[in-house]
Amino acid sequence: MTITDIRDAILTGETAEVGALPVPEAYRGVTVHADEVAMFDGIPSRDKDPRKSLHVDEVPTPEPGPGEALIAVMASAINYNTVWTSIFEPIPTFKFLQRYGRLSPLAKRHDQPYHVVGSDAAGVVLRTGPGVHRWQPGDEIVAHCLNVELEGPDGHNDTMLDSDQRIWGFETNFGGLAELALVKANQLMPKPDHLTWEEAACPGLVNSTAYRQLVTTNGANLKQGDVVLIWGASGGLGSYATQFALNGGAIPVCVVSSPEKAAIVRRMGVELVIDRTAEGYRFWRDENTQDPKEWQRFGARIRELTGGEDPDIVFEHPGRETFGASVYAARKGGTIVTCASTSGYLHQYDNRYLWMNLKRIIGSHFANYRESWEANRLIAKGLIHPTLSKTYPMTETGQAALDVHRNAHQGKVGVLCLAPEEGLGVRDAEKRSKHIDRINLFRGA
Repeated sequence: MTITDIRDAILTGETAEVGALPVPEAYRGVTVHADEVAMFDGIPSRDKDPRKSLHVDEVPTPEPGPGEALIAVMASAINYNTVWTSIFEPIPTFKFLQRYGRLSPLAKRHDQPYHVVGSDAAGVVLRTGPGVHRWQPGDEIVAHCLNVELEGPDGHNDTMLDSDQRIWGFETNFGGLAELALVKANQLMPKPDHLTWEEAACPGLVNSTAYRQLVTTNGANLKQGDVVLIWGASGGLGSYATQFALNGGAIPVCVVSSPEKAAIVRRMGVELVIDRTAEGYRFWRDENTQDPKEWQRFGARIRELTGGEDPDIVFEHPGRETFGASVYAARKGGTIVTCASTSGYLHQYDNRYLWMNLKRIIGSHFANYRESWEANRLIAKGLIHPTLSKTYPMTETGQAALDVHRNAHQGKVGVLCLAPEEGLGVRDAEKRSKHIDRINLFRGA
């Protein structure tokens, strides 16, 4: 019996039989190697090529321990943390694995000279460890990426505050860009039954992140009528933030970088769009000097679109390149909520615009267990839709990561793992037909 037998049982709909099949001793996964962490030394970040560092290797299958599950991964997706991992920035992820490995004998398994990456997955439960009762072999699932121990008190009100909080597949091993993956059972959520495997895999990290960052009281606490400035509105994070803003009765002002991306957000229902490339915004005069006049021109453009209103909320994730403009543009008493730094993590801004205008900066990181479940529920009900634009086979994960690294993509980029082709895994065709236009909105973009 091989991994092919497991795949075939899933493809024929015999998922209940999966638990009776032997688990293979090894499986294929997308990895980075500890002995290659210096391969890009001296090369600018933008020129580092994930195709050189991401490998498809056969690795030993881990045994699920207490509270864990082994899953067969039908499809996964690329997130920016996979890009960071592949270019070994800001630090090689092997430092995360070493730190995790010191936590307990069970965690020691993660400290390997290879790192199986990936923080999204849609698939089927194969095995569960002791103490797992909610999930059974054969259950169709998606996995969110919050890994916590919950042995200390800090995370009991908000699991993101747990002292041992990690992101699965980035700060842990055995991630989702693989044929099999090891997760904690409380990462599992029901797969939306109207979506294909690749569609179901792509919302996990970004959808939950945008939900906490924009909607909940842990983030910006969006309300009806709020003007929301959304950077990268057609990208992985921004495409979900835009949906939440529209669904919540807010007024999104979407910033994009091309006419094609502007067209996509307009098709989503957005009326106020800024093509930052076409309008020539250059927030930095040089590597070390920002241009406040460009902030002012940008703020004036926002007010022109909104009828004189500044943003109540700025949805930040580019980081260094845009943060000064974001702090300037937010309204008096407004909120800048940030979850990432894809253009650089050393932010600079003029603090006078923050303190004298009583603005707030909120740091937001992924989502807690409850927020992840709520965000997935919205996907399952067809209220929020996947923004999958393109799918690659697992052997071309390096190219998929390069697309994201160079911002040459729209929405999310998917990766087929055990699924042999796109379009498989739909269980509710009637529900799908009601939402097919929205599901396909980003396809081929």
